[in-house]
Amino acid sequence: MIDRLHYISQSSAELSHLEAIEQVLNAGGKWIQLRVKDQPETEVLNLAKAANELCKKFAARLIINDFPGVSKAISAHGLHLGLNDMSITNARLLTGNKIIIGGTANTFADIQKRVAEGADYIGLGPFRFTGTKKVLSPVLGLEGYAEIMKQVKKSGIILPVIAIGGITPEDLPELLKTGLYGVAVSGALTQKSDARERIKSMYAELEKHPVSHTLNP
Repeated sequence: MIDRLHYISQSSAELSHLEAIEQVLNAGGKWIQLRVKDQPETEVLNLAKAANELCKKFAARLIINDFPGVSKAISAHGLHLGLNDMSITNARLLTGNKIIIGGTANTFADIQKRVAEGADYIGLGPFRFTGTKKVLSPVLGLEGYAEIMKQVKKSGIILPVIAIGGITPEDLPELLKTGLYGVAVSGALTQKSDARERIKSMYAELEKHPVSHTLNP
């Protein structure tokens, strides 16, 4: 099953990607996306190998952002592709059918494209401004999610749609009312002393909003 709470790794001068991931795993995170930008693939591969071992230790799932070859090489659980990355169709040719592939979307048209490409889930955003991206798509806000999710429901699309981009635990109640499957967070958990309590509260809020579609790739 695709988890309803995703953590996207980030590093800082004080904290490496692996340290951030381990902290979130220790706090109860179960779905980890390794997102490393501006690094050569060989470096990402080394990080991915270590991150995969950490995730196995905690019985968690590892998703690799943007590097199909890396995801295949380490037998990661999944791959996530941005709007400007390789197409899901081409990535599937490289990785095969065992890996799940998610794709970013900013509009309903993007969602339709991702569905046509064969995505297993969609990361829709950004919700608000986030410093983790150098080039940011137009911010959706709560009204944007509500409108797009109405279109998703009307069209009969049942792929899990995950909200992403500057989301905090306090945003969940209103966001989930739009029909979203789940949320992805980064700064909300990175280097937070109360990460365990935050994860627990977010899962509790997600349980208040059951979903009718649960895929099991």
